[in-house]
Amino acid sequence: MTSQAKIKKPTTEIVDTVIVGAGFGGLCMAIKLQEAGNTNFVILEKADEVGGTWRDNSYPGCACDVQSHMYSFSFEGKADWSKRYAPWNEIQDYILKTTDKYGIRHYMRYGQEVTGAVFDETSGRWTIKTAAGNTYNCRHWVLASGPLHVPQIPKIKGLENFKGKVFHSARWDHDYDLKGKKVVSIGTGGSAIQYCPEIAPDVEKLHVFQRTPAWVIPRDERKYPELEKKLYKRFPLLRKLHRARCYWTNESRVWPIFNPAIARTLQNLAKAFIRIQVKDKTLARKLTPDYTLGCKRILISNKWYPMFNRDNVELVTDGIQEVREHSIVTSDGVEREADCIILGTGFVVDPRIYMADFELKGLGGRRIQDDWADAAQAYYGINVSGYPNMHLLVGPNTGLGHNSIIFMIESQVHYILDAMKKLDDKGADYLDVKQEKQDRFVDRMQDMLEGTVWTSGCTSWYQQADGKNTTIWPASTWRYWLETRKLPENAYTFVSCAKSKHSKADTAETVTA
Repeated sequence: MTSQAKIKKPTTEIVDTVIVGAGFGGLCMAIKLQEAGNTNFVILEKADEVGGTWRDNSYPGCACDVQSHMYSFSFEGKADWSKRYAPWNEIQDYILKTTDKYGIRHYMRYGQEVTGAVFDETSGRWTIKTAAGNTYNCRHWVLASGPLHVPQIPKIKGLENFKGKVFHSARWDHDYDLKGKKVVSIGTGGSAIQYCPEIAPDVEKLHVFQRTPAWVIPRDERKYPELEKKLYKRFPLLRKLHRARCYWTNESRVWPIFNPAIARTLQNLAKAFIRIQVKDKTLARKLTPDYTLGCKRILISNKWYPMFNRDNVELVTDGIQEVREHSIVTSDGVEREADCIILGTGFVVDPRIYMADFELKGLGGRRIQDDWADAAQAYYGINVSGYPNMHLLVGPNTGLGHNSIIFMIESQVHYILDAMKKLDDKGADYLDVKQEKQDRFVDRMQDMLEGTVWTSGCTSWYQQADGKNTTIWPASTWRYWLETRKLPENAYTFVSCAKSKHSKADTAETVTA
């Protein structure tokens, strides 16, 4: 007699807070909720492990471009980072150990890809649904999925007909042996400049397809001596001072960002770096950008430029005409044989695109797709008018080009906790940022972006298709920290509902600040 596997029935959980995503953002939110005494929450993660970006990206050479001691929580220092810029596996190990140390796995719900969130203004509650069929009813929900989780797959004629191997760098196939293969790498962004030099010695031929060259500067690959690591462990203050030095060193980079003239002066050093590293002068010119340093993301590598001195590496700057079963053809008619195509094409960072089919409804049934039709907008990148008690981490205009995003995450988590506390202090059910306050903030962001390197004429993933930059925080990070220390009550409406333990009123009422 055969037995059938038990089929899990859809479940419904009622909690105070739902966190979506178990990367650095979701983990920080969970830890700080615990510290605040709130253990009535769950974390919904679509994968089967925590880690986010550092779980998904495991390609050869994958490492962080922010110093190790800055790319970690301020409250959970690590004394024994191996080197200045940690590899992906060391960062993922840090995330796993931090998760276990703070007992976060108890709150995890794996395999729960969120497909929709609908707000009920009569009760002040959100209903979160997942692809697995489960439902979560909550008062607050925190979207901590981050902007770098949906791989960008380019639309190339014939790509679906390719008979060889195709994979994105964020979905690296470690079972596929690249040795002796003819490999095409499409893209020259942050991932490609790391994995290409690593695979170049093993492949028969590596064709690197470049649409636009990137500014690449030297990388500090020094390892931390054992004595230094022991000192950081024995004297935590020394580690904190080192972290502070890293922070302020990074902050100094805002000057060329806000002053393109300074950036253009500094790029002469970057040009010299290319000429020194690349032997072929014609090739060096093709690898030299024609836009201002910093307009696109600045990359760091000591291996990228020397790689092009190899006989088995070719830089291809002609556009792709089509992909055939065993080759790729460029616009100049040249056909190159290929066994494998690696897509180093980055991620879909515009939430209007990756949330196009996401059911997100706020007050009065309003849809995020309508409210974000022109651009993704949020007050300090955290709250969106019309979507009460919905909080974003690394939302619109809070990305960085010069420092650690974890600093921004911690500031945002602090702000969200303050919002929750003020809501409870008032005995209200939900708070909603006022539209005029949000509009004023969005206008201020665009005004501040004017005159920076980000608006100096290039096209980057920081921008929407229409050129509007909805990604970058256009100021120093200490300024963001200062402005998000306390929730400004006059920017929000506080509401108590009829169907709620907080109010006995027959109808919803507004609680004044």
